[in-house]
Amino acid sequence: MKRPTIADVARRAGVSKGAVSYALNGQPGVSEATRRRILAIAAEIGFNPSRAARSLSGATADAVGLALCRPARTLGIEPFFMELISGVEAELSARSYALTLQVVADQEAEVTVYRRWWGERRVDGVLVCDLRADDRRVPVLEELGLPAVVIGGPGGTGGLASVWSDDSAALVETVEYLVALGHRRIARVGGLPALLHTEIRTEAFVQVCRRLGLADAVTVPSDYTGEEGARATRRLLSSATRPTAVIYDNDVMAIAGLSVAQEMGLAVPGDLSIVAWDDSPLCQLVHPPLTALGRDIPAYGAHAARQLLAVIGGSPASRVQDETAHLTPRGSTAPPRTN
Repeated sequence: MKRPTIADVARRAGVSKGAVSYALNGQPGVSEATRRRILAIAAEIGFNPSRAARSLSGATADAVGLALCRPARTLGIEPFFMELISGVEAELSARSYALTLQVVADQEAEVTVYRRWWGERRVDGVLVCDLRADDRRVPVLEELGLPAVVIGGPGGTGGLASVWSDDSAALVETVEYLVALGHRRIARVGGLPALLHTEIRTEAFVQVCRRLGLADAVTVPSDYTGEEGARATRRLLSSATRPTAVIYDNDVMAIAGLSVAQEMGLAVPGDLSIVAWDDSPLCQLVHPPLTALGRDIPAYGAHAARQLLAVIGGSPASRVQDETAHLTPRGSTAPPRTN
């Protein structure tokens, strides 16, 4: 679907482009009834009066959009998104592009933002994060014809371009490492269950634990915050079959889990081994430093931005597999204590 123009409004209203301009800018020259009809049609097709001049000129925005469906307070404490955005910004600034960032409450609000950005010519394309199964944003973006790159996958991206990392392989490597240390009771504190990458990690965890005969393996869902990560850890460590190792889906939850273990009188790694996803400086500042799955997240963001600029420039959509997260052992993992 093409971006709406002043000509589209004029055609649907059965008036000239000049009459549309008068109506949109509050100038005399059209009747009040015609003005109301033109404004209603402009709103219906997503043409914003404040962008009439840009629509007539056909100018590009020289900006890309990123709408994040996350509580704004979490963005300041979760290193992943700050590092991702830094990589995006580095690539965009080198090409004299700006990044338009907006935090939204839910997917419905995110879709509304996309329609407004595209109708008002605020952005030339968008980056899409936190892909879900049967994600409704994908068909909307395809319908709009808005250039987009999904950061995630490999599936569920429709005809949109994407950049993704093999979370399944990284999860399998981690479980196999813990089993090699001697752990048989391994748990995982996962991220938001609705996210596709969470589903991929959960399925990989189930499959590798089944293959290795780990009967007590369990995943507890969470929301990436330290508070929920701590609650999940307390439940796990208070259970009759207390795990000897826990994998966390981000660094913030892993640090919260470390604090809970110490609060409950458990030694890390003697009584409990801990692995964090998304290695960050935080993982090395705690004691003991956390074993973590890491990759170059700024480079990941730069690759996504570079791919989006290519799509904006007319290149066909492609799916690019980025670096798989690799495991860095540190002081938070060791063989389980034998009684």
